[in-house]
Amino acid sequence: MPGFFHDTLGERDRAIAITQIRQFVQARFAQPPVRAALRDAHRAGPSFEEAERLAWPPQRNSLQDLRWRGVRAGLRLGGRLSEGIALGLQTGFDSGSALDYIYRNQARGRGPLGRMIDRNYLNAIGWRCIRIRGSHLGELLRDAAARLRGAGKPVRVLDAAAGHGRYVLKALGSGAQRADAIMLRDFSLLNVTQGTALIQTLGAGDSARFEQGDAFDPDALAAVQPAPTLAVVSGLYELFADNDQIARSLAGLAAAVQPGGYLLYTGQPWHPQLEFIARALTSHRDGVAWVMRRRRQQEMDALVEAAGFRKVAQRIDAFGIFTVSMAQRIDA
Repeated sequence: MPGFFHDTLGERDRAIAITQIRQFVQARFAQPPVRAALRDAHRAGPSFEEAERLAWPPQRNSLQDLRWRGVRAGLRLGGRLSEGIALGLQTGFDSGSALDYIYRNQARGRGPLGRMIDRNYLNAIGWRCIRIRGSHLGELLRDAAARLRGAGKPVRVLDAAAGHGRYVLKALGSGAQRADAIMLRDFSLLNVTQGTALIQTLGAGDSARFEQGDAFDPDALAAVQPAPTLAVVSGLYELFADNDQIARSLAGLAAAVQPGGYLLYTGQPWHPQLEFIARALTSHRDGVAWVMRRRRQQEMDALVEAAGFRKVAQRIDAFGIFTVSMAQRIDA
């Protein structure tokens, strides 16, 4: 600007610049927001390209390949001492059993060294934020239950892919906030068995039950009885890149939950360890590499909105890794 030097907003006549900045900002906010079309982000776009790169292994015997082979060997060695790493290697680091171990947050292993390794594993940034996500889930579960009761509706919970179901059972399985009914479902028979045992351990047997089921089968979700007023999908959609698959699952939940009910869902817009996870950790799907495609929050919210829900609340950890959102079922 004429007569200005390097410190534009510190100049004597900075009011001139501030006026122009104000006009620009006000003009931008006066325009309706532009919503990017992200429905096909699993076919093209930055997150698709990132996931494709992570799915492609480094050139054999390159420095990168040798590095990650060394990391995997270190994990196998750590698994001989650390109970958490051993469980991840056995069931997949994204399995319900591995996740329940993270929630319990009790270091176990062979001797002091094993417990030290296990504590270091449990304190990884991703696992710390998983536990924060669990706290946010509990908070929004209780919030949704209070909203339902305030509207004179029963609290009937459906968790479509519960793992062991710990966060639901702790939030709504007992006490003053106890739900009228809790249906926990999971594709893994191991999770069903261990989740059923957890129901008894936590004293929720009079209201909760566990059954085997596929969270991507819309007809099965729609047929769940008693009809849920509060559906939950936590940590599932992040593991599957295909938006068509997610849309089918959400359609089943929308058919199950009547207008006025609620849906809790999670998201993962960012993660600092994506490459480590893809190169070093195995998944629950026959031990293949755990490659994740990140979804922007806008992308996940749009899928939920298209299914017939209106978002009403969100929580996110201080690191920006995991979100928990609540949406209300609306009339078609």
